[in-house]
Amino acid sequence: MPSTPHCTYRQTLPATLGHLKITTMINKNYIGKFITIGFTDREETISGYLIDCTDDWTLLKYNPVDYVIDGYVVIRHKNIKGFARDIDEKFKEKVINLKGLKPTDKERIPIHDLATILNYLSDNFGVFQFFTKSEKACYLGKIKSLDSKHLIINYLNPKGKWDGVMTFRPGDIRVIEFDTDYINSLKLLLPNRKNTSLKSINSTN
Repeated sequence: MPSTPHCTYRQTLPATLGHLKITTMINKNYIGKFITIGFTDREETISGYLIDCTDDWTLLKYNPVDYVIDGYVVIRHKNIKGFARDIDEKFKEKVINLKGLKPTDKERIPIHDLATILNYLSDNFGVFQFFTKSEKACYLGKIKSLDSKHLIINYLNPKGKWDGVMTFRPGDIRVIEFDTDYINSLKLLLPNRKNTSLKSINSTN
């Protein structure tokens, strides 16, 4: 059996989105802007720059805490309460822009559906991380197979070793992260690893 799932630090704001102005629909008018997303069934919010969105998925350049940018996050729209772009978001955007970390169009990846996302990340990055309904446990790996009922991954444990396979229901996948420091650090332990980042992919296009 695979070992314990990964658990990573994620920003928790002093309050939920209740103290912010909520916009219920994420739309392309906010691409390139810094936003905070809240959920109906979990306390923690997710913040970052909106890079792209479809009817079902949103891609952010991820801001886990303070003015740090750490990789990217793809969020399923299921159970999203809404998003905010208020004073705090605008201030963080100003600071991060001054650090030269504002996203560009070249940072987009295909987010049409789950199969497209996971196959792209497996092929180009080797490893991705995802959360299901729980915001406390997450899983690293690469796709082995996917159909309408089962997602099977080759599981990468917290020691950076392949540790068997794990099976999930595709509909339970809520948040997918890639190109983060945590993932890239564990990838250093892998033989024949993919030393890939979104920046390196796009610099060759």
